[in-house]
Amino acid sequence: MKTIELIYFNAGGGHRAAAQALQAVMLEQRRPWNVRLVNLFDVLDPQGLFRRITGMAPEDYYNKRLARGWTLGLAQELKLLQGLIRMTHSTLQRQLEAHWLVAEPDLVVSLIPNFNRVLCESLSAALPGVPFATVITDLADLPPHFWIEPGLPQHVVCGTPKAVAQAREMGHDSALIHLSSGMILRPDFYRPPPADRAERRVALGLPADAPVGVVLFGGQGANVMQRIATLLPGTPLILLCGHNRALAARLRGLPAAAPRVVVEYTPDVAGYLHLGDFFIGKPGPASISEALHCGLPVIVTRNALTMPQERYNTDWVHELGVGRVLTSFAGIAEAVDEVRHCLPGLQARVRCLDNRAVFEVPEILADILHNAAAVQPWSPALELDVANMSQ
Repeated sequence: MKTIELIYFNAGGGHRAAAQALQAVMLEQRRPWNVRLVNLFDVLDPQGLFRRITGMAPEDYYNKRLARGWTLGLAQELKLLQGLIRMTHSTLQRQLEAHWLVAEPDLVVSLIPNFNRVLCESLSAALPGVPFATVITDLADLPPHFWIEPGLPQHVVCGTPKAVAQAREMGHDSALIHLSSGMILRPDFYRPPPADRAERRVALGLPADAPVGVVLFGGQGANVMQRIATLLPGTPLILLCGHNRALAARLRGLPAAAPRVVVEYTPDVAGYLHLGDFFIGKPGPASISEALHCGLPVIVTRNALTMPQERYNTDWVHELGVGRVLTSFAGIAEAVDEVRHCLPGLQARVRCLDNRAVFEVPEILADILHNAAAVQPWSPALELDVANMSQ
C-alpha cells in the first residue's frame, strides 16, 4: 500500500480544509493508499516550543489578524517571512529530511505556500525518486517563491489557466503541470441542494422567494460583517460568523427591517449557501469557490487591505462576470441593488462553472505515482551536472 502525506498548516484554515477534503474523497474512492495529514509546524516544532514561549501557535497570530481585518502590510510581512525561510533553509531541510526518513512516504503533496522549495529539496535528498506535488489552493500564484518554485521537480496542480500559464513561464515542464477545474471543496458541497429550499427559508424566518444574501468571512468571521449588516437594514441576510461568538452577539443586537439569521460555527456551510441567492464576503479562493459552486454570484472588495495572494481572485470574478468587485463595502447597498436587478443573468453565468477538483486531484496524484518509477531521481547535484553538460 502506498503512503501519501498531505502537508498543511492552520493559517487561514483553507489549507487544512483542502487536505481533509482530499483525504475524505480518497477514502470514499477506496484508493489503495495510506493517506496521512501532516501539520508542517508539528514537524518543525514537535515540542511546541513556539507555543510555550509565545502562548500561541505560529498560525494563531495570522488568524487573529484576519478576524480583526488587520491585513494592511501583509505584503511586506510576506517578504520578511520568505526571507526568514531562506535564512533557515539548511535547518528546516535537516528537520524535514529526518521526518521523511522515518515516515517513508511514496508521495508528498503540499497544500501550503512559501515552504515548497525546502519541502521538495529535503524530500529529494532524503528519498530520491519520491515525487513531490503542490496543489495550489489559490486561483493563481504570487511569484516569486510563493507556490511555484523554478528549477525543481515539483508537480503543480493548478485550478485555473492563469496558474498553468505561470508555471510554464517559470520553466516547468508540461509533464509537471496539471490542470484541475477549480479549487478543492469539501465533498458535502456536492450533495444535491435541498428540494424543500423555500420551506427551510420560511422556517428560519426568511422570505420564501425574495433574494437573500449570505455574508461569510471565513471560519473566524470578521468585524466588517457588522458594518455590512448595518448598511443593509432592508436586505434579508444569513450571517455566518464561524467561531466569532462576540461578533454573532453584536449582529443579533442590530436593528433591521428585514429578517436576519445569525449563525455561529456550523459544519453545514454548504446548506446555508444553498439557501441564499448571492454572496457577500472576502475574496478568498475558498469562499468564492464555495459560493459559486452553490450557484451564488459574489460581491467582494479589492483595496489596500486585500491580501496580495487574493488580488487576482477579484480579476477572475470580473473576467468571468460572476459578481461585483467593490473598492469598499461603503458601496454595498448599491452593489446589492445591482446584483438583485441582474440576478438571473449572473446566476446563469455561475451555472456554467463545473468545479470537480476534489475528485480530479486524486486521479492526478495516481498518475504521478504511476509514472514516478520511470523518472530519474532528482538531486541538486544532478541539476548541476546537466547544466555542465550543456556548456
